[in-house]
Amino acid sequence: MAAVAKRVPLPAILLANDLLDGDVVFSAAAGPDGLAWTRDPAQALVASDDAAAERLEAFAATELRGNTVVDAYLVEVGLEGGRPVPRHFRERFKTLGPSNRPDLGKQAGEGIAPAPKG
Repeated sequence: MAAVAKRVPLPAILLANDLLDGDVVFSAAAGPDGLAWTRDPAQALVASDDAAAERLEAFAATELRGNTVVDAYLVEVGLEGGRPVPRHFRERFKTLGPSNRPDLGKQAGEGIAPAPKG
């Protein structure tokens, strides 16, 4: 009997890496019922219940089979100012961009704000 994979606590967003350029992408709403990838973490679709999380997981499975993205997984988030913010450092770091150049990447624009220092 196969073990059932444990899902992250909700709310959550789906993130992955674009297969062609490696950039972090987030699932977002596209049209009335569709999903698409965006590089803007503020547009990430937030799953607040099991049905929404299952929808994101099904989208991830389809995109992985289609070789569009790699390493797709759900990430636990909190909502700050109406925007999803990952609760764990690794995922928060992935939403910002290169750490050696704060003038580049998502942190240079309207991406998710860095965690407060201190």
